[in-house]
Amino acid sequence: MDCYLGIDIGTFETKGVLADGQGRILATAKRRHDMIVPQPGWAEHDAEKDWWGEFCAISKELIATTGIAPGDIKAVAASGIGPCMLPVDEDGKPLMNAVLYGVDTRASEEIEELTAEIGEETLLAECGNTLTSQSVGPKILWLKKNRPELYARTHKVMNSSSFLVHRLTGRFVIDHYSASSSSPLYDIHTNRWSDRYADRIIALGRLPELLWSTEIAGHVTEQAAKETGLAPGTPVTAGTIDAAAEAVSVGVLGTGEMMMMYGSTMFIILVTDHRVEDGRLWYAPWLFEGQHACMSGTSTSGTLTRWFQEQFARELDAEEALRLLAEEAQGAPVGANGIVVLPYFSGERTPIHDPHARGVIFGLDLTHTRADIYRGFLEGIAYGVTSVIETYEGAGAAIERIAAVGGGTKNAVWSQAISDASGKTQDVAANTVGAAFGNAFLAAVAVGAAGRDDIRRWNPMERSIAPQEENRAVYDARYRTFKELYARNSDLMRGAEQRTSDEA
Repeated sequence: MDCYLGIDIGTFETKGVLADGQGRILATAKRRHDMIVPQPGWAEHDAEKDWWGEFCAISKELIATTGIAPGDIKAVAASGIGPCMLPVDEDGKPLMNAVLYGVDTRASEEIEELTAEIGEETLLAECGNTLTSQSVGPKILWLKKNRPELYARTHKVMNSSSFLVHRLTGRFVIDHYSASSSSPLYDIHTNRWSDRYADRIIALGRLPELLWSTEIAGHVTEQAAKETGLAPGTPVTAGTIDAAAEAVSVGVLGTGEMMMMYGSTMFIILVTDHRVEDGRLWYAPWLFEGQHACMSGTSTSGTLTRWFQEQFARELDAEEALRLLAEEAQGAPVGANGIVVLPYFSGERTPIHDPHARGVIFGLDLTHTRADIYRGFLEGIAYGVTSVIETYEGAGAAIERIAAVGGGTKNAVWSQAISDASGKTQDVAANTVGAAFGNAFLAAVAVGAAGRDDIRRWNPMERSIAPQEENRAVYDARYRTFKELYARNSDLMRGAEQRTSDEA
């Protein structure tokens, strides 16, 4: 039986899927890991342990569980959180922990420096993006300034999927979708690395080779075969960032189709037929040449619910806690009895791009319960998503269909609040495994065993979450409070930081 392996590295979990040529899932596996937070504003992973170690463990488990011959796996595709910044030596060995995507805000100073030097209009024109905590270029500059000894030893700067592909094949490659987040080092007009700022940041020879996501990057080496259980010579795709693979997994392929991913953060991708120019949103060439993607993301969602669980529901069984909290929240009224939460516990990405933003629980009194507060957290995430949707529409980007994916789709309060607050219907596919399943499909596409449109057969839509009009008035009122809270919170935080700086 021909089958295809997809593995995805998430913020807190690695997932693997083995699927046959019809999209039937033969087996799944997962491993949990932690996000390393050495200090406020930093977010890291141990690439050896969290990325490669878990890839190997899951690959072996899937082969053992199904009992298939390794040679029956006809292609492998990997994705991972991103954009990340991981410096490696000539052998591909990590020189430090991987610096994660936009939740890591350590390069705020470098963002300001490069923006002042280059200019926002130039950045938007050349790179399709202004510089934010999501940009890899400033993080490389941070490495150059703050870890010069490691920078000097850096042979290549990798992301999560390119690290895995190197371990599997020995090649240093990165897909275009991922590379475009390396602003200001990627030219969106030529789809090549740009040398305009190489002297300032890093020589282009120290960046991976560019490929499209479904191109074959190489084949499993003898050493990788020993570590993963895969057959030597198995084709490996160039891979991509997890959110892109997740979008593919639920059939987001055409113009106007949007993926809303419920994960550690909310991440949203809209496929377009042209580049949407708006500094509040992110741009990338889509996985397939000739298409474009307009993206956005919050800084917290699943990380926030996990934090709430760890701080306020410690007595609940860890495996059941989030489900039980969701059941409690179901019993609280729409609008959380007046509580409004700003979910900016790690700053915020789209659309405000403010690392100074902080979380707020507003409206508490002695009558409120844990259920009210937790519902307020879920609704706060919904208000953040609503502001993102408004940004898309304000930029002139038409949204024809929204496909929701991720574990959060099983949380009725959370998913319904997003539809109610935003006024948008969300379609949910039969299979919500996510990026790992998308990778298995992309692996099949890469070797010609499937066409792009076959994903609709692999994973048909199962249900829709439509807005409930009776809730709209409550959510509209709370959303107005949400926006006013942010405006005041931002001013207060900046003022407090300035006073602290003055006192120091």
